[in-house]
Amino acid sequence: MIGTSSPSTSAERRRTLWTSRRDAAGLLITRTRTRVVLLTGLFGLVASGCGATAASGTGATPAAAVAAEGVGALKSAPITASNRQVRARTTKSPATTSATPAASTSTRPASSTSTTTVARPPATRNPPKPPFAVGERTVTFVDHSRLVRFPGRAPEPRTIVTVIRYPAQGPSGRTDVRNAVPQRGAGPFPLIVFGHGFAVTPAYYARLLRSWARAGYVVAAPVFPLGNENAPGGPDESDIVNQPRDMSLVITRMLAAGSDHHAFLAGLVDPHRIAVSGQSDGGETALAVAYDRFYLDRRVDAAIILSGAELPGGAFDFPSPSPPLLASQGTADTINEPKYTYQFFDLAPPPKYLLKLLGAPHLPPYTYEQPQLGIVERVTAAFLDHYLKRLPGSLSRMLAAGRVPGVSTIATHS
Repeated sequence: MIGTSSPSTSAERRRTLWTSRRDAAGLLITRTRTRVVLLTGLFGLVASGCGATAASGTGATPAAAVAAEGVGALKSAPITASNRQVRARTTKSPATTSATPAASTSTRPASSTSTTTVARPPATRNPPKPPFAVGERTVTFVDHSRLVRFPGRAPEPRTIVTVIRYPAQGPSGRTDVRNAVPQRGAGPFPLIVFGHGFAVTPAYYARLLRSWARAGYVVAAPVFPLGNENAPGGPDESDIVNQPRDMSLVITRMLAAGSDHHAFLAGLVDPHRIAVSGQSDGGETALAVAYDRFYLDRRVDAAIILSGAELPGGAFDFPSPSPPLLASQGTADTINEPKYTYQFFDLAPPPKYLLKLLGAPHLPPYTYEQPQLGIVERVTAAFLDHYLKRLPGSLSRMLAAGRVPGVSTIATHS
């Protein structure tokens, strides 16, 4: 704090009239009979020269740096935080997308007390609101602690190609724009990790995933190495037991990318609002990550399971506390029959919701079939808005969207 000297004699004290006032911004104004001196202090600075340090340091991101981040390469570092209750924050250093995670031979995500810091964007007086334009970016995550075996090839580190959709700058009608500049002014956004079904890819679900990004979510869709339609030697469904760890790896790397101030996704991903979702075998994968004690990832805050089932040999005891559940099922599904959804739904504790698509088959309601796809988009977005964003009226909006006479019903257990 900067001070003033007192008059040296009684006469000078009597002749001197002064008043001082420190306002809410830290301004000290001193008036004397002969001059007015304006002294300005800065919040949090107690030594001279600190102002220059603050202006040039990493505490604030200059506009030029923000613009550069929009076209920079996505970087990530392994984060092993698996307890979403821990709120203490630390800063992570940048690393490449192929950074090696902590070695582990367990089938469960590693537990740790380390935490994630969000690289928050500068505050915006009137942040943009949904619907957003949608950017798309494809990255590759490599897990050197686990191996994958393709036919006729030596074992190699498990590589997870991941398609990311995110709110982007620009008119809301622009969607899936490759490497579009992220809409940081409205972030950070909740994260959704989505698992595709057997012998397909995330591209089949583009409309659904795009609708979530337009609604204000970062959506990461991994391509499972052996479960996708383009797997070398053909898809191998037995690899499904390795997919829950793939999904947890994507969560870890996405949180790292959001916390790295130099990464493309800096400031976009909120580490405390995470959902998992999936369809068919991807639904089984997401169900295991959210509720199976062998694969449980405590960072998950909500789960959306689309025509899924329990993972073979799983242990679905729904440990407490369990994330809120939204399950969707076509009543004419002959691949994952309705009974499998009803089985895990009955075991799950509330809050839980069951969307029935009357007469609908297995894949089309989540890829192209209308009006079912539109219903799924609206119901899932409202569910996410309620449990991840806490938006007023979202629950009522979800129930209204799911109750379409002759087309769909929704049951609640809250």
